[in-house]
Amino acid sequence: MPDNLYPAATAALGARRRELAPGVHEAFDAFSRAVFAEGALPEKTKQLIAVAVAHTTQCPYCIDGHTKLAHRKGATAEEIMEAVWVAAEMRAGGAFAHSTIALHALGEDTPHSAP
Repeated sequence: MPDNLYPAATAALGARRRELAPGVHEAFDAFSRAVFAEGALPEKTKQLIAVAVAHTTQCPYCIDGHTKLAHRKGATAEEIMEAVWVAAEMRAGGAFAHSTIALHALGEDTPHSAP
């Protein structure tokens, strides 16, 4: 990731976010802790889901952070890459499924008989 494309997420910027909206920041932190806590899904699985979602939302900060957290929770490089491929398929699958809209706009939504 080029250094000049996205600013570094520093402790100072985190503190400034908290200072500007302390109540909202704490609510988000609490929500995040609750979401990623061990539950019906193990923490490792939740972090692998987050890695996949981060790739579909294309958030470089989320990709970096959740990849590291998934690894800390025991995910292997192979599991992380497999989660990325699931995300890629879902993103591509969405484009494929939405081709229905393009075909409908072209009037191609009625069956055609073969010549």
